[in-house]
Amino acid sequence: MLGGFLALLSAITFGLNNASVRRGVLSGSVLQALAITVPVGVPFFLVMILVTGNIGAVTGLTTETFLWLSAAGVLHFVIGRYCNYRSTKAIGGNLSGPWKQSNLILALVLAIVFLGEVLTPLKVTGIVLILLGAYFTSKATFKKPKPAKEGAPKPEHPGFEPSYREGYSFALLSAVAYGSSPILVRMGLESQGPGSSFWGGLISYSSAALVIGLILLLPGRWQHVREVGQSSVRWFSLAAILVGFSQMFRYMALAIAPVSVVTPIQSTSVVFRVIFGWLINRNTEVFGTWVILGVIVTMLGVLGLSVSTEIVTANFQLPGVVMLLVEFRWP
Repeated sequence: MLGGFLALLSAITFGLNNASVRRGVLSGSVLQALAITVPVGVPFFLVMILVTGNIGAVTGLTTETFLWLSAAGVLHFVIGRYCNYRSTKAIGGNLSGPWKQSNLILALVLAIVFLGEVLTPLKVTGIVLILLGAYFTSKATFKKPKPAKEGAPKPEHPGFEPSYREGYSFALLSAVAYGSSPILVRMGLESQGPGSSFWGGLISYSSAALVIGLILLLPGRWQHVREVGQSSVRWFSLAAILVGFSQMFRYMALAIAPVSVVTPIQSTSVVFRVIFGWLINRNTEVFGTWVILGVIVTMLGVLGLSVSTEIVTANFQLPGVVMLLVEFRWP
């Protein structure tokens, strides 16, 4: 249950982070967003290590652990985040979110093949409901805001024209990166305990920050980043702090819970992306009945994933056939 709760906290903070990034990339670039959000993760996790008193946890980490976590950092924070920001800039968070949920399928397949994890009927039901909720959300259509009346102040961002091919392509690419990275994190942190998760975040972010630093050495890149507007700086900085908390909760969850539980629950960030998007970016996002239906169905899926089979069998008198079905494991 603790792993599921931490994954849910990760989803909430990531949803707010996504809304902040969306606001920032309306006037800023993806590279500017990466240059701010990735390096901030390094001091964030360093401070968390000091505050939580987990300095000594580094002694339990092996060279293999460092390699796995470094690979996860580059895959998730550089490649995955670039594709995520690119799709968010192109079509917004609500439209790109459902497509990114395909990372569930990849993450679960990899977890079964490489980590020996199993699926239960409750988990399958939860996953199906989450995917169904994402499908409902994707049926919502973009409507341009009505023109402001003459003499009325114009909104800061009156609307946008979705670039569907670019947005959906990079959303799927981000799904591949985000679906693969939890396996690398799990392989690095398995049996290490929650305290090591802070070091896992620091190692991953440090590797990603190094790659971003090398990219900024390319001609014209550093100058481009320095030209970022003040509004984008504020939103990107907020996003950096939020995603730091999100990743901290994520690494803690992966250190104590299976990928097949953490990844689907964390995918409900699509729900919180909609909620915070309405509060922050209602002129540049898609909303409506389908979005609300998607939120409800997805939250039912979260419930299905959060409740373990043992809790159900211990608290409910189920018929024999139903009990056999609930206790089924695959593979």
